[in-house]
Amino acid sequence: MVFLAKLIQAAIGAGPLDEPPACRPVLTATQDSQDLSGEVNAEQTNTDAEKQIVANVPVETGVVAIEAAQAIWGKKGRWLVIAGLCLIMIVYEIDNSTVYIYRNYAASEFAELSKLATLSTAATIIFAVAKPPMAKLSNIIGRGGAYLIAISFYILAYIIMASAKSFNTYAAGTVFYSFGQSATNLMNDVVIADLTTARYRAFGISLSFWPFLITPWTAAFIVDSVTAPTGIGWRWGIGMFAIIMPFCASFIVTTLLYYQAKAEKENLAPRLKISLYEFCSQIDLGGVILFSGGLALLLIPMTLAATTPSSWKTPWIDVLIVVGAVLLIALPFYEHYLAKHPVVPPHYFANRTIILCCLLIALDNLGFSATHTYIYAWVTVARGLEAREATFFTYTNGVTQCLVAIIAGIAMAKTKRYKWVCVLGAAIRLVGYGVMLRLRGSENSEAEIFIVQLIQGIGSGMVGSTLLIPAQTVVSHAEMPQMTALVVCFAFVGGSVGSCIAGGIYTGTIEPELRHYLGSGATAGTVTALANSITGVAPEWGTPERTAINLAIVYGGHEVYDLRGGRAFGHRPHRIAFHA
Repeated sequence: MVFLAKLIQAAIGAGPLDEPPACRPVLTATQDSQDLSGEVNAEQTNTDAEKQIVANVPVETGVVAIEAAQAIWGKKGRWLVIAGLCLIMIVYEIDNSTVYIYRNYAASEFAELSKLATLSTAATIIFAVAKPPMAKLSNIIGRGGAYLIAISFYILAYIIMASAKSFNTYAAGTVFYSFGQSATNLMNDVVIADLTTARYRAFGISLSFWPFLITPWTAAFIVDSVTAPTGIGWRWGIGMFAIIMPFCASFIVTTLLYYQAKAEKENLAPRLKISLYEFCSQIDLGGVILFSGGLALLLIPMTLAATTPSSWKTPWIDVLIVVGAVLLIALPFYEHYLAKHPVVPPHYFANRTIILCCLLIALDNLGFSATHTYIYAWVTVARGLEAREATFFTYTNGVTQCLVAIIAGIAMAKTKRYKWVCVLGAAIRLVGYGVMLRLRGSENSEAEIFIVQLIQGIGSGMVGSTLLIPAQTVVSHAEMPQMTALVVCFAFVGGSVGSCIAGGIYTGTIEPELRHYLGSGATAGTVTALANSITGVAPEWGTPERTAINLAIVYGGHEVYDLRGGRAFGHRPHRIAFHA
């Protein structure tokens, strides 16, 4: 415990926050990766050359504001920021652990469970594409202002989802929810990166998710109580966060805004006076439209094609995919020739470290989403677990990932190496996919299916903790939020493709398998209802009809995409990790 306490103190006290500087800060770009070559990324010999490519970048108002705030807030301000981070991370993880589960009950109430993959994909796309513009915004208006915008989206989303009278209204609320969650997630990472140096950053970011070691287990009891017949229902389960989230977020928001205003008052940071045109130029509105619109138009139609009976026969799906592809192809040309402040600078993709980090994290999340989008529905219907036990099962992977990521962060801080952690994690992920094919079936015990989640979590924790830091350390502090957003964006793009694959397999196989196992006595309405809900539809456990449904879910819905998702994508991250 003493060792861990000293490591935490070193992490949160590293870099510019140990003591206030003796003189006023110079308002120029700082090189965030100054300690890299001797610390985290010692394996790479071309780091200095890569730094020179990206060092000369304009310094924006928000970057100057956070550097000035760090110069004046001292130990008291630093601990206030850390306390605010802890508080917002606690409520963030409770929200993440419960609202994700309530989505299954909302879709079931509206008899639209088969659209869960489409909703998950759309939410993931919004989560991904929201990060680059929010990163630019935080560099312009400051960290506190960006947090305030994120929480506003959260509140609006909670109100819409809790009061939804149809699935479409609930889905609209999910769009705002994903934006708020994405922006909050990004700002947490950015502020931690502001507080730490490269050596301790993996440990700092991993440690910030410590509430996730506890919240899934408490969330299981919350979900079980909320969704019980005598409970308050999923609507109030979501609605109560409209009060809890802004209260908990107010601490870090007010702290950051206070020190930003104090820095401006002492003339350490410029006041934000900017025209609408310059604002749009600085956030690169054109690049944001091309990037976000291109991804959305490419991925959402693919999901709809995979999850609708007409499949690829609908002409407008092909048109949207082509338009999305054209927008993404136009993006690098626009960023290179027209954008003054590019949201995705083209030189990023001439850097091998950045390319491999983005590619590896995308493939890792693709494989995860392909095998986990319908895992809660599977474990409740095919395995008969109650809401509490099903929630335990769903989050076993994530809790293990969080714990292993903290340990991996400690290892990287002490050894000053990251590549061996990444390669070992990718190898464990590959083993996990193989074990999943054997142990996630209808005849396996509950202990065996939990073991699969544990193995996958160990691999994910090692891989995920290593992929953000190398990319961050080859750019300046001014570009660090953009790089953070880009890498995490690729993670969720991979996840959205995985959800698309899962949705296509589920909708394409579940109803035929239900008809096969239930026999000719099952009506079309019964089959459709069983495929679209996990509540109040399935017969009692142990009856012949329920056994038939379990077999259909296991063999038709879950193990099929286990085979395709796991086998297709399990070995690629392991191969790429050797070159990262």
